[in-house]
Amino acid sequence: MSKIIYPCLWLDDQARPAADFYCSLFADSHITKESSVVVEFELTGFKIIGLNGGPNFSINPSISLFVSCADDAEINRLSESLGEGGSFMMPLDKYPWSEKYAWVKDKFGMTWQLMREEVPKGRSKIIPSLLFSNKQYGKATEALKLYTSLLPNSQLHHMEFYGENEVQQEGNLKFGHFTLNGQLFAAMDGPGDDKLAFNEGVSFVVECNNQEEIDHYWNSLTANGGEESMCGWLKDKFGVSWQIIPTVLGKLMSDPKRGPDVMNALLKMRKLDIAKLENAGN
Repeated sequence: MSKIIYPCLWLDDQARPAADFYCSLFADSHITKESSVVVEFELTGFKIIGLNGGPNFSINPSISLFVSCADDAEINRLSESLGEGGSFMMPLDKYPWSEKYAWVKDKFGMTWQLMREEVPKGRSKIIPSLLFSNKQYGKATEALKLYTSLLPNSQLHHMEFYGENEVQQEGNLKFGHFTLNGQLFAAMDGPGDDKLAFNEGVSFVVECNNQEEIDHYWNSLTANGGEESMCGWLKDKFGVSWQIIPTVLGKLMSDPKRGPDVMNALLKMRKLDIAKLENAGN
């Protein structure tokens, strides 16, 4: 089944400066691939892709990156560096759930949740976190059950819910962990306005080995109120954006002779057709 799931950040025309900045903050981090359209990079083994997508969409805090910081020195450094030129949604301080925590928006618009905690063995230092707010408020558990039912090697882990007489409606998700094909994610419900609605600013890329996988994820995620878009992009019924692509896409597009024809073929598609992409330019 699908190999890997990773976030794509819509960075206008700032993908390379953003990638350089993020790689400078984390040990064992580097750019792995670059073109005029995308920059792929890894932060301590966590894959991210930056997209030079123009001004059409902007990142908002509905999807953030959660970072486990090993000590005070690290969380202080990351908080200061990420906050420079950005802003704090929640300043670095002590909170009921953590001795030291901050939620910061960096100068490129990406938001980061920083928490002072040891990284559990086998867990990534950085994980994506989804905030179900605005029209999706209260739907986190429903969404997580859908996602974990669709992808292999996926399951719900720790799920903590609001109880009676708490700040949110009883039964809403206070905080939860789940895995999609082995990749750990976090999620929570939280009230908010349309500035916290899911959009294309942060999407999740699902690489697929064959057309059967592409069809499965495309059809399942667009069902019951999802929306098809172009070039392998879609929105599920909760508004979360996904890119359903074949693993061979990068190889096809980087071919010096056939790459332009592959791109032209891709631009005409909604759901991607591997056979047509492989035959482009022949």
